[in-house]
Parts: sequence; structure tokens; C-alpha cells
Amino acid sequence: ADCRYTCHQECRSLIQLDCRQPGQCQSQLSPESTLLPPCSQNVTQTVEEEKPEPPTVQEIKQKIEKYNAKVTNCLLMKLNDDGTYTGFIKVHLKLRRPVTVPAGIRPQSIYDALKEVNLANMTDKRTSFYLPLDAVKQLHISSTTTVSEVIQGLLKKFMVVDNPQKFALFKEMRKDGQVLFQKLPLTEYPLYLRLLAGPDTDVLSFVLKENETGEVEWDAFSIPELQNFLMILDKEEKDKIQQVQRKYEKFKQRLQQTLKEARGKPG
Repeated sequence: ADCRYTCHQECRSLIQLDCRQPGQCQSQLSPESTLLPPCSQNVTQTVEEEKPEPPTVQEIKQKIEKYNAKVTNCLLMKLNDDGTYTGFIKVHLKLRRPVTVPAGIRPQSIYDALKEVNLANMTDKRTSFYLPLDAVKQLHISSTTTVSEVIQGLLKKFMVVDNPQKFALFKEMRKDGQVLFQKLPLTEYPLYLRLLAGPDTDVLSFVLKENETGEVEWDAFSIPELQNFLMILDKEEKDKIQQVQRKYEKFKQRLQQTLKEARGKPG
């Protein structure tokens, strides 16, 4: 009652407060009045109840018509008879580290694409290279296509043989002049997010980046890949050190110049 500390009833025995001025409370609250009800599972139940209901076919149809009315190109969404729908999403590739691809493989032909020939399985030779920074890939997907399938599809198009768990799909949003990134769960449906946001990529866009949330299974990497990562990290560390050194060297020069100019001046 003195410091107005609040806790749950079952946590009261774990609380140790140093009440140095007992009897001088600012309010007449009793200790029992500062206790919250015991924890229960009602919170979880409330969250589950607040989940939106899946949209009906009629609602999806209306959303698609509204979406297509804003499209300025031919990348329209199409509603199927079974209630699913198809459309296009653009994914920006912002990978800072090299990817592993098969060495000496010819470009994929239309025949390979139609027959779903996996050229990466035709050789055991591997090489690493950097994908063009901020490259954009357009995908035609369904409303049932998950984030996991989008990642696998992107890697297949670029013939990347790295484990898909090394990558993650993010949604990029712009709000109040800031760029916000949010990692999407593997079970999310990107086309539904595109439908809700509309065709404007300034409102919502998708980005493929390295998965750096601690969920990477390092056992999936080969020894040469791990050694390559160490070399890259060592280079990044040296570059960062040089940046910091140059930064403070400039500060030092400015400070010396300011002191030099201030000599001989009153005050």
C-alpha cells in the first residue's frame, strides 16, 4: 500500500519489499487491494476469440474486384470456381551473402520449365556467387501457396541449392516515413496479404533475406560453406573497424582544427 506495488496472488510469497516507513502510506489501500486475480487461461482464450473469421467466397470476390480496379498493369487476380484465387507477387532479393549454385549448368529453357526439369541435380559441382543486390522476381502463385513454398520456388528459379531454412520472407511496409520489416511465418499466405494491401508496392512489398533469427540449422551447412561464412564475417568485421577508425579520425582532425583556430582568441 505504501509503494503501490501490484502483483498476482500466487506471486505474493516471492515478493520482497523494503518497507522502511510503514504506516505512512499515501493511500488507505490494504495490501490485499493491490493484488491482481490469479493467472488463468482466459487470456489465451480471448486472443483466440479475437481471430478474424476466414472471408467468405463473396467477400473474396469483392476484394478481388476492388483490387483489380486499382491495377495499372495486366497483373490481375483471378477467382477460381472452388473459391481459391491466383495472382502475382513481386519479391525483392536483398541477400548480403553469397548463395550456392551448381557449376557449369546451362540456362534453363522453356522445355525444362514445362517438364519441371531440375538442372541442379545434373551435377555435383558447386560454386558460390552474389545475387544482384535488390533483384526483383515476379511469381504467379495461388491463394493456397505458403511462404515456405514461395521461398522454395524462388530458390528453384535461381537454381540455388542452399537449404531453404537459410532464408526468410519478410513483408516491407512504409509508415510515417519509416521502413518496417516483419518476418512472415512459413504458413502465411502471401497472396492474401497482397490482396488485403492492394497492388501498391509502396504500401506492402515482399523481401527475401537471410534468416538471422537463430532458427538456422547449422548442421545443414557443409564445411566449405561454414568456412566461407567465417571469411565473409572476418571481412565484414575488418570493414566495420576501418569505418569506426575513419569516423573518429575525422572527429580528431576537426577537434584539432577547432583548437588551433581558438588559440589566441579571448575567452
